[in-house]
Amino acid sequence: MAARTLREFLADPKGDGKPAPRELQVLIEAVSDSCRTISYLVSRGALADVLGSAGTGNVQGEEQKQLDVLANDEMMAMAKASGVVAAAASEEEEEARTITPGAPYLLMFDPLDGSSNIDVNVSIGTIFSILPAIAGEGAEPFLQPGRNQAAAGYCVYGPQTTLVITLGSGVAAFTMDPPTGQFVQTGSNIRIPEKTKEFAINMSNMRHWADPVRHYIDDCLLGELGPRGKNYNMRWIASMVADVHRVLSRGGVFMYPWDKREPNKPGKLRLMYEANPMSLLVEQAGGKSFDGREHILDILPTGLHQRVSVMLGSKEEVEVLERKHVGAA
Repeated sequence: MAARTLREFLADPKGDGKPAPRELQVLIEAVSDSCRTISYLVSRGALADVLGSAGTGNVQGEEQKQLDVLANDEMMAMAKASGVVAAAASEEEEEARTITPGAPYLLMFDPLDGSSNIDVNVSIGTIFSILPAIAGEGAEPFLQPGRNQAAAGYCVYGPQTTLVITLGSGVAAFTMDPPTGQFVQTGSNIRIPEKTKEFAINMSNMRHWADPVRHYIDDCLLGELGPRGKNYNMRWIASMVADVHRVLSRGGVFMYPWDKREPNKPGKLRLMYEANPMSLLVEQAGGKSFDGREHILDILPTGLHQRVSVMLGSKEEVEVLERKHVGAA
């Protein structure tokens, strides 16, 4: 059987002969078009003079790279051109933008995750979340729990440009074919192994973590002589999209937990732009996600740029983290 293009997949995503909703197909194809454009800009890099700082900061107080700004502009223009996005919100902008009133979907995105890696040629990506449009003003329609997502995904720009999506019934992957620009399906019904010997966390922050996370890592570092009875490897790319892509590809657990340097913030990553879409993908692939208190997809957001602690990946490891947090409560 010939490999399916993204368009062919959307015409029958569950294999039951039923297409995805027409407007959702339009939006996901539009997102893939923007990812193709961003992939091209990333691949050109210094040749297109798009590396380095843009000389501006985003709403998070972070320095913006030139590619952050270009990717954000591309995603916003795509949302408008699609005709199916009522409003869009970006990690790079303080407020949501009204796009096409009355359209069926809301779009949220991190236009270029891992942008600190841009200038050193390490994998980066675009993360997106699609919610049903509901009544309300400003940010209000966006403040839905992650389980309400109609679709979510990311595109990682690495040795290959790979789009990974879920419409709420499994996870599929598509690799961009450079000569044609088509996204061709290269993975279906992706499953995260329940057991793993790999974790991803920034170990330089270990002294700042809460006890449950530190105790979990201590147990992992003891290897086969410790309570876990197996030797672990650590991986850390400092690009969530790349780290989670590895977890989806071969298992593991990704952690960006609360730490005591900013005790009044529940975490660093953004619930709406990063944690929710990645959690939906991970759970649809048989994994779990947790913020130290509850499942991430059950959190009721209170703001567009709400931060959250993130632990997600292989089911067995996340359940160990859950038990350690419950025991410390």
